[in-house]
Formats: sequence, structure tokens, C-alpha cells
Amino acid sequence: MRQNKLYTLLTLSLFLALSSCGNEQSNAPAAQSAPPAPFPVTQVQQKTVTGYTDYPATIEGIVNSDVRAKTSGYIEKVYVDEGQKVRKGQVLFKLETMSLSQDAGAAKAQVNVAQVEVDKLIPLVEKNIISAVQLETAKANLAQAKANFSSVSANIGYATIKSPINGYVGAINFREGTLISPSDSKPLTTVSEIDQVYAFFSFNEAQYIDHIQRSEGKSKQERIKNSPDLSLILANGKEYSEKGRIQTSTGQVNQSTGTIQIRAAFDNPNEILTNGNSGKIRFPIEYKDAIVVPQSATFEQQGNIMIFKLGEDNKLVTAIIKVQGTVENLYVVESGLKENDKIVVSGIGKLRSGMEITPQDMPFEEVIKPIATLFKN
Repeated sequence: MRQNKLYTLLTLSLFLALSSCGNEQSNAPAAQSAPPAPFPVTQVQQKTVTGYTDYPATIEGIVNSDVRAKTSGYIEKVYVDEGQKVRKGQVLFKLETMSLSQDAGAAKAQVNVAQVEVDKLIPLVEKNIISAVQLETAKANLAQAKANFSSVSANIGYATIKSPINGYVGAINFREGTLISPSDSKPLTTVSEIDQVYAFFSFNEAQYIDHIQRSEGKSKQERIKNSPDLSLILANGKEYSEKGRIQTSTGQVNQSTGTIQIRAAFDNPNEILTNGNSGKIRFPIEYKDAIVVPQSATFEQQGNIMIFKLGEDNKLVTAIIKVQGTVENLYVVESGLKENDKIVVSGIGKLRSGMEITPQDMPFEEVIKPIATLFKN
């Protein structure tokens, strides 16, 4: 009896084992026939987008007039302060004139002496008592005395130093009691007109050529006229309220720096900008009817930018794309894609060339939306 029970148990165990193997074999085809993994795809379209490139810039008033002394002397009085608004002809500095006044008195006395001599000789010449040559010599001496007096008087006038233009006073380099002269390397101050300001920035040679080729026009002036409006980013990171325009460029490459200097002009109605400010010129670049793809849909391989295209039978094909610009989260594609190609837009790290997927179509406009910033420093 015990042997029969053991035999029955062994038979049952063998049956269950065989049944289990049979189930596994019957389930294997089902596992192999599971559909390919789903991935989001979109159809590439053309769009007109605008990108921006920033260039360091320095700000200067449209007129910067150095104020210098025309005569030597000690500064007796400074009438203005740094940053003060002044008008043309307003007195800025006064030099000590005591010694000049003494020189002027002496020069005036010489004029009087020479005049007396001339007056004395005139009747003598008329009576033929003396030669006319003596009178002409006296007149020449009078003219020389008057010239000396005029020169000293001019120096007294030069001692009152006035603003040459309307504008704002810059740094005052010399104060009361300082001896100054016309040969000083530094000016007394600089007065800047800032109703409008210049922003100077530079293109490298390639950037300049790109700009020239993008701008419409047959001449330099036409291309400048057709250049886009510029934005100015201030030192605090905020955008200046007024737009600027390119006015001119040197047109020559600086051999030392490899750059070409550009000058743009900005109105300054609120006098926010002043001489010596710094900032960044934000230069717009428009890409018309360009193919764009989200950067998140690409990956790099051996220095190339790659993308997965959807091929026949939903199998993936890798393509190298050439990028001509970046606009926010998008690459502007120069070559490697054409309109209506379908690309995979996410999950790139899980893909490989030749892999079959289940495509899930997404609207192109949804795919190229900028990614919202969740955290800010």
C-alpha cells in the first residue's frame, strides 16, 4: 500500500512538471509577439524664427568735448560738480588772474607810451623837421605794443573757462589751487552730450560677413539702412526701453583683434545712459522658412549632431544634421532633414538605429514649445 502511494505521488509530480513546461512553451510565442515600444514622433515643418546674439558694448555720448586750459595758471574756483548738467558758454573754472592783470597793466602802459611817441612825431613830419621814417618806426612800435596788450587781455579771458557744448560734466581732474597749463595730458573735465548715445561693439570677420550677406542692399549704406533694430541689455540685466540702429562700421578688419567695430545709436530721452556705461547689444537674426527641431530630440556622436528619423516599417534611421543657428530650445537645421520627415522627439537614450517602434504622433507646435523653467536661482 505504501509503495502504491509513493508511486502515485511521483506520477502526479511528473505530470505537473510536464504541464508547467507545456504552459511555458505555449506562452513563449505570445511574449515574442508583443508590439514594439511606443515613442512620440512629429512631422518636421518649416517656420520663421528669430534668434539673438549678444555682443559686449561700451556707451559714449554722441559728443564728448574735452575742456582744456588755453593759458597757464592756478585754479582759483571750480563752479560745477561732476555729473552736473551745463549749457554751452556756462563758466566751469576760473584761473587766478592777478599776475595776468599786472602784465596787462604793463602792456597797456607800453601802448600809451608808443601812442604818445606817434602823436609827438606827426606834426614834426608835417613840418619836414624829421624824416617820415621815424614816424613809421614809431607807428610800428605802437602796433607791437597793442598786439602785446591784446595777447595779455586774451589770456585774462582764457582764465575764465566755459563749457563748449550743452551736456553733462564728467570727472573733474583738477581742483582749486592746482597749477595747470595747455600742455597737461589730462583735460580739466569732459562735457558729454547724451540726448543720444553711441553703443560700440564688434563683429568677428565671420559674423560680419554673415551680417552683410543677410542684409538687403547693393551698397554698404543700403545694407545698414536695412539692418534690424537692436536691443540694449543694461549692466543690471534689464532691457533698455529704446531700440537702436546701426549707423556705420569701420569696414576694415583690425589685424590685432580680428574684429570690425560697429557703431549703433540709441535715443536717451530719460537720460538713463551716460558716457562710460557698458552693456550688451542684442542682435536679432531671422531665419525665414527654416527647418527647426527641438534640441532634446538630438544627440551627439563623434562631434556630429544626430537625430532619429522614422523610416519604412516604423524602423529608425540615424541622420547627421548640420546646424546653422540656435533659437531658445531649437536648432535651426541647414541640412540633414527635409520638410515632412518624421523624427522621434523624446526617449532618445533608449533608441538605436534599425530599431522598430510604435510611433505616437504629436503636433509639431506642441513639440517645439520652450520648456518652462521650474526653478530659478
